Amino acid sequence: MTEQALVAKAVEQAREEGRKAALATVVRVRGSAYRREGAKMLIDENEVLTGMISGGCLERDVAEVAKQVMESGTPVLKTYAMDEDVVWGLGLGCPGTVDIYIEPVPGKYLGKDRRRGDANVSHITF
Repeated sequence: MTEQALVAKAVEQAREEGRKAALATVVRVRGSAYRREGAKMLIDENEVLTGMISGGCLERDVAEVAKQVMESGTPVLKTYAMDEDVVWGLGLGCPGTVDIYIEPVPGKYLGKDRRRGDANVSHITF
């Protein structure tokens, strides 16, 4: 199963189980970065992470922002300017700038799927 499929499955599981979650998506990369636009990571209310948006440097900070997004329900666009200080001063990683959009995952019962006539469906696009 691809990473995107694993993230999609984790989104559906969180919704089915009624857990709050936030989806982080790399929306813009300038310069060099480990992941490209479209990379996704799901963070749930238990701080379980599915998927990766960097080489491990940004995940913890994004998870902290995701907690605020889950609480407020308001999405956040966060910019990370990567340099060696961000990566523990070891000269590791990629010296680019990454924009990450962190959005709340809608609950199970938010809308109507007009294609099927369901009254209890909401959507996230991958």
